[in-house]
Amino acid sequence: MSAYPRTFSHIGISVPDLDAAVEFYTKVLGWYLIMPPTQIDEDDSAIGDMCSDVFGPGWGSFRIAHLSTGDRIGVELFQFPNQQNPENNFEYWKTGIFHFCVQDPDVEGLAEKIVAAGGKRRMPEPRYYYPGEKPYRMIYMEDPFGNILEIYSHSYELIYSAGAY
Repeated sequence: MSAYPRTFSHIGISVPDLDAAVEFYTKVLGWYLIMPPTQIDEDDSAIGDMCSDVFGPGWGSFRIAHLSTGDRIGVELFQFPNQQNPENNFEYWKTGIFHFCVQDPDVEGLAEKIVAAGGKRRMPEPRYYYPGEKPYRMIYMEDPFGNILEIYSHSYELIYSAGAY
């Protein structure tokens, strides 16, 4: 049996301030709030048992909110009581997710909104993948909580369908 492409369901992102993160992601990126911030406690409920399977015993509690992007990808925002906010959260050489990407035809405008909301530019300005040939642009940013996000002007398929850079 050959493999088939699975669809992307959701991603979980840890943040130091859940309420501020919900405000940022709903107001700046326009994502929908599906479930408002909710406290989850270590107990024998179904969700408590699931979290104990994932985190192991003694995790205590956390807060979570569920959002959805315009193309129906879920985003879980987590705030843990023992959360650590590293000085530099861009350890791209380590195994794991080091960024996520959103798409907006107004790359520059969204970058400005992110900076105005407390985020940072990781690049001085958007870059063209094929300068002088195609309008495909991108920029790396940082949300106000230290998570790395990238902005694409066009779809992933369009940008990479031209082959190697």
